[in-house]
Amino acid sequence: MQDKSNPQAILITVLGVVLIWPGAVAAVEEQPLSAGGSSGGYFKIQVVDGATGRGVPLVELRTTNNIRYYTDSNGIVAFYEPGLMGREVFFFVESHGYEFPRDGFGYRGTRLKTIRGGSAVLKIDRFNIAERLYRITGQGIYSDSILSGHSAPLENPVLNGQVMGQDSVYTCIYRGRLFWLWGDTNRASYPLGHFATAGAFSDLPGKGGLDPAVGVALEYFVDETGFSRPLCRLKEKGLVWLDGLLTVRDNQGRQRMVAEHARMRDLGHAYERGLVVFNDATESFEPVVRSGPDFLPYHNCGHALTVDIEGERYHYFATQFPLSVRMRVKAEWNHIIDPNCYEILTALSRPSSSRWVRASELIGAEFPSMPSLIEALEKEKEDTHLCDITSSRKVTPYGGSVYYNAYRAKWIAIFVEAGGQSSYLGELWYAEADTPVGPWAYARKIVTHDKYTFYNPMHHPYFDKDGGRIIFFEGTYSNSFSGSEENPTPRYDYNQIMYRLNLDDPRLTLPAAVYHVSDENGRKDYLLADAVERAEKWDLVESIPFCAVEPGRAGDSLVPIYAQRIAGGTKLILERPDQSARPLFHALPPSDSANDNSCVVSLYEYHHAQTQQRLYSTDPQLPQQGWVRSENPLCRLWQAPPGPLLLDPKAKPTPGR
Repeated sequence: MQDKSNPQAILITVLGVVLIWPGAVAAVEEQPLSAGGSSGGYFKIQVVDGATGRGVPLVELRTTNNIRYYTDSNGIVAFYEPGLMGREVFFFVESHGYEFPRDGFGYRGTRLKTIRGGSAVLKIDRFNIAERLYRITGQGIYSDSILSGHSAPLENPVLNGQVMGQDSVYTCIYRGRLFWLWGDTNRASYPLGHFATAGAFSDLPGKGGLDPAVGVALEYFVDETGFSRPLCRLKEKGLVWLDGLLTVRDNQGRQRMVAEHARMRDLGHAYERGLVVFNDATESFEPVVRSGPDFLPYHNCGHALTVDIEGERYHYFATQFPLSVRMRVKAEWNHIIDPNCYEILTALSRPSSSRWVRASELIGAEFPSMPSLIEALEKEKEDTHLCDITSSRKVTPYGGSVYYNAYRAKWIAIFVEAGGQSSYLGELWYAEADTPVGPWAYARKIVTHDKYTFYNPMHHPYFDKDGGRIIFFEGTYSNSFSGSEENPTPRYDYNQIMYRLNLDDPRLTLPAAVYHVSDENGRKDYLLADAVERAEKWDLVESIPFCAVEPGRAGDSLVPIYAQRIAGGTKLILERPDQSARPLFHALPPSDSANDNSCVVSLYEYHHAQTQQRLYSTDPQLPQQGWVRSENPLCRLWQAPPGPLLLDPKAKPTPGR
């Protein structure tokens, strides 16, 4: 994937900046770039979020003769156009996930008097739940700020590492600093850049690094020309891509950085795969294991996450296409460099339930070769999907990341949808689960793009604020797959953009799994994950009969449901049994109002005349002898997640991580 810049857009930039104001660029090179200064004769237009007042990047301002400008990471456009200065100019205002008010004729835009040295502030409404913050990579991150005399937070606000475009990010904390890894990287001096992995370091927030709400100060690995240099160059032909980046102690106790590598012939075909390790002396990745194209049971490791299993540390992998946490390896050097030690979560060898099993145990016994196992695993998870909480539409999670969030006490996924409605590969979603492997049921869209791609999103958990209430994530903004190859967004295309998400937003309230638990005496209980954990009853979970909203997350439209102990189990009731009782969960009232969300269903009580037990089901005609259904539903709530029950309750967040 390369940057195919629009020549017309480049010409506009050249005429507007270099030819008309040649001194502006020279002055920028000589003065401290973050200090700000003279407006240089430009008219400064800043577009701000109407709710937060913060400048919004990637807003298009278009004149009536279709001259297009895009706000920089401060939300600023430095406007100078011969013939259009000192007069009223109408600007159409558009941006992915944001909306400018319509005027009396329905146009989304406004007139501005474009006075040299003057300025204007425009407020734009955000319907994205997540807030766009800034661009991380590429040229001209704060170009318009510099031209208009506005300050910028970076030491290199217009060009860093001579990087023009950069694909897909992976990060990890290595020796006290944050290491950044990207794929193919574009340069300024020629249409072809390099295709053997780029990298950089940055300091962590609170340890010399910038506040993640402000930016990231990248220190690129560069060559003698100052351009970002390849970190994993192999002798043989092919593009070299890395993923599954992680750290581990080797047999001598040294911290090492390891990644899966793929030497690619093209986008979908690999010459080889294997593992590489970072050499601190040469500051490059070197192969430690080289193999054929079918190296591990999943071709793509995705983003690694660290997990504690009964005191032992593991690396889990959010395998991509579709996204699902289905592979892990013990966090020990000899295990990580041995492909036979990697385990997969599968029901292939045990159809009634999923279990962790080494791939090597299945090859020969049930599958003749690794390629045949890989094919079976791909088929096993090909219908992986969640439901859109607003419409019940199936959402296929193409790629993303999964990490534990302390604020929600959940594992959270940020992922891009395959086959989205506004863009094929540009709609981002948020979801929660009780364990890293699931159950994943419902998701909420948090970022939308109009016919533009935003792939390989990654949540940065080390940037979390306020105990995890505020999280940060980024992704690759590109016209590939979803947009028009002829109209890439100038400067932004094929680069990384950071977003911020407030997990307190009520729109992110999602129904959680309610577990049906049965003990050795046949007593039936309905419990949420925290209660199952306290009672140490994960091994007694039989099913997930439905989903509901947890206490503390309910809005005014929901009603509390209480649990009353009776002989043989639990009775669910709407009335509080006593003043000290806390709701078991919240649900929608049992009304017959029209509902076009097929995931919202009625919950019925079934009573067994002989045993006096109660059973609760969303099936209005439960075909079990001896059970009698109540005439009216107790409440309405959400269907259980589709597919097999995927749980990994032994997986806990790693202490101190």
